[in-house]
Amino acid sequence: MGIGQAREHAPADSKTSGSGSREEGARLDRAAVEQAGRRLADRVWRTPVIRCDQLDARSGARLWLKAENLQRGGSFKVRGALLAVEHLAASGSRGVIAQSTGNHAIAVAFAARQYGLPAIMVLPSDAPPAKIHRIREAGAQVVTAGTLLADRVAAVAELRELHGYDVIDPYQNPHVVAGQGTATAELLDQTAAEGVHLDAVVVPIGGGSAIAGACLTAEGRGVSVVGAEPQAVPALTTALRAHRPVTVSARHTIADGLRPDRIGALPFALAHRAVAAVETVSEEAIADAMRAAFLHARLVIEPAAATALAAALEHASRHGADVGVLLSGGNVEPSLVASLLTGQEPFAPHTATV
Repeated sequence: MGIGQAREHAPADSKTSGSGSREEGARLDRAAVEQAGRRLADRVWRTPVIRCDQLDARSGARLWLKAENLQRGGSFKVRGALLAVEHLAASGSRGVIAQSTGNHAIAVAFAARQYGLPAIMVLPSDAPPAKIHRIREAGAQVVTAGTLLADRVAAVAELRELHGYDVIDPYQNPHVVAGQGTATAELLDQTAAEGVHLDAVVVPIGGGSAIAGACLTAEGRGVSVVGAEPQAVPALTTALRAHRPVTVSARHTIADGLRPDRIGALPFALAHRAVAAVETVSEEAIADAMRAAFLHARLVIEPAAATALAAALEHASRHGADVGVLLSGGNVEPSLVASLLTGQEPFAPHTATV
């Protein structure tokens, strides 16, 4: 079950990795994403692509919304997690550990249960309670560690030493990156079936697996890949200026899924030459996009997905007439949705009860 041969390989990033040696040297290209799609057939849901007249009118383009908020586990992250856990299970893994702001942990917990492996998930101390609940519901143990990526990576290293489990990094694992790319691949296939060639796709940026997978998928297809990240955490924007991954001074954002303060080395290597643009989005625009998705498209999406939609609403017309948007997940706190719909201030940080 190889991951394929690649055109480019990134060195391990000690500040974001902790992924162990099993994946070192693995390489990625568009064929790897296509292979991942075949391996995931009948194991993930082929989520619909939604159109909405009101959102089109606001953006000045035709938006094609890939509704991964309706995916198993509530996000597209299940795609990469299933591939990574499958690979480790076949290699005789004793158990898995992952760090995440939420959705990767949910997905790995779900996949580990499928393969009967024990799982420990490391989350920020202020992780949304709804995401913690979904992880425990899948049978995984939850450990919290600070609020920064470095805190979680350090905790993962300690747990790995204690338990001897394998680490599934959300950014550095090539199976994860290839799996995430299958969401964009499906979007391109679904729009092509409608006789539409997308000019661009907009995907949210956290640690970078989504943008890396999208860049691999779009290779040679004449489709621009546009990233979207909160103004509060401009990890890829800063890395592109520095020509390398750097740790940014992250401020609070309601887009909890996009809080990693450093882009992964592997995603940066795959995306830095291929990405067409990175749009940064304000907190107000993210909240407004969540409301718009609910009120106009009847979709409940989480703030990370709304970041991509917000970027499309503001900038899609600059990138083409037909623009795809990866609505990456729908694991959102009910209280946040309620506050947005009733006009309350949604930007104050919250603390999880664990």
